[in-house]
Amino acid sequence: MMNFLEVNQISKAHQEQLAVKQVSFEMPQFQKLAIAGATGSGKSTLLKIISGLVQTDEGTVHFQGNRVKGPLEVLIPGHPGIAYLSQHFELRNNFRVEEILARDNKLVDEDAAKVYEVCRITHLFKRKNDQISGGERQRVALARLLTTAPQLLVLDEPYSNLDMIHKQMLKQVIADIAADLSITCLLTSHDPLDVMSWADRIMIMRGGDIVQQGAPKDIYLQPADEYCAELFGTYNLLSAEQAKLLGIKTKAAQVFVRPENVQLTKGSGVAATVETVQFFGSYEQAVLKTDVMPVLIKTHPGTLQPGETIKIKLSLK
Repeated sequence: MMNFLEVNQISKAHQEQLAVKQVSFEMPQFQKLAIAGATGSGKSTLLKIISGLVQTDEGTVHFQGNRVKGPLEVLIPGHPGIAYLSQHFELRNNFRVEEILARDNKLVDEDAAKVYEVCRITHLFKRKNDQISGGERQRVALARLLTTAPQLLVLDEPYSNLDMIHKQMLKQVIADIAADLSITCLLTSHDPLDVMSWADRIMIMRGGDIVQQGAPKDIYLQPADEYCAELFGTYNLLSAEQAKLLGIKTKAAQVFVRPENVQLTKGSGVAATVETVQFFGSYEQAVLKTDVMPVLIKTHPGTLQPGETIKIKLSLK
């Protein structure tokens, strides 16, 4: 069976340094795939190669059985069926939103109306693009791409430079694109917490390599190393000896325990003293002193007080 997207041994150098190193993966249709990693890890370069906007030095990309050609091989860069939206998108100046949308629209009126509804932009039609906010402009640019009837939507850092309100709205729009429009989505983010609840699968890049991939829950609870762990928030790193002393059975040389997997207990457990407590709204994070090592814990607000003596249990899931 032919894969929807196949990336095979892709490499690309920038200024004599490899931005992407021998990257290979397959993506089935309708899978929601997120590529995470720190700034400069190679995410954007990889997405542009997949979209036919950057010429690969080595390797091939096949989309629905056809090789994706780079800009040195075609007159107009890009590949039919793949729509790419950069965080540095542009819209034509001094045009109304409805004029911008009409230019490249390939859909019948009913389908186009559904796209505009999903993107939450129907109320913007009569406004010019300099009369709408950055978040609204991004949703207009997204709708314009969707009216070209792509089968794969590639989004490069879609949540960058957005305030919390517009970010939450865009997250809902992207979720609805997959659910309501049956368009496969591939996106990158330097903040993996933005994609944790959305993605079916996450790939983590570092220095041009894919260093871990899997379901979000597995990536979060079983990070491959400290880089992968840190991308997704705070953690406790335990050596095998520390893990044993804190009641965790493991054959691994080291284990990662997320703060929410440290539980308060009234029965047997590890004795600890609360040193500091930080408030984060829906939860508090505290530093606990134990005879083995300092331990981070997440609890409901108001649960712990500095100086308090408690007992805890640690788990890996």
